[in-house]
Amino acid sequence: MISFVIAGLIGVQTRPQAAQEDPVEPYVQSNANAGAAPFNGVEMLAAFHGRAGIDRVVDGLVDRNIGDPRISDIFKGQDMVRLRRTLKEQFCYILNGGCAYTGQAMKAAHKDIGLQTADFNALVENLQASMREEKVAFAAQNRLLAKLAPMKRDTVVR
Repeated sequence: MISFVIAGLIGVQTRPQAAQEDPVEPYVQSNANAGAAPFNGVEMLAAFHGRAGIDRVVDGLVDRNIGDPRISDIFKGQDMVRLRRTLKEQFCYILNGGCAYTGQAMKAAHKDIGLQTADFNALVENLQASMREEKVAFAAQNRLLAKLAPMKRDTVVR
């Protein structure tokens, strides 16, 4: 308790402990699982307004996906705590924000979901809306989307 009070007084933000994630089968954790190499430099991280901006983009993306009638069924029964955490790690890693990616490889993470091209496209539209809401410059949006686009072959199965 005292540490939270002191942290508040000196302006350090603390996060509440995250809800428990569902257990998963063991797998090898590697940044290579993120599906893309990180950008060089800090330009892209700055364009996304740092790690706080990445958190807002991902939270907006997940909220949009849950509320999107085109793809909301895909997210029913999924571990949303883990999804938010690993997406934040993935984006942070790719945007060179100093994060490690601890999630599964794209193919393994999406193997039982049955994503179609229309689902992938809806998710991209929702990501674009989230980035616009965060006021990420259009050029930076396109640079991130170009890094993410090749993941389609590992996530879309039909």
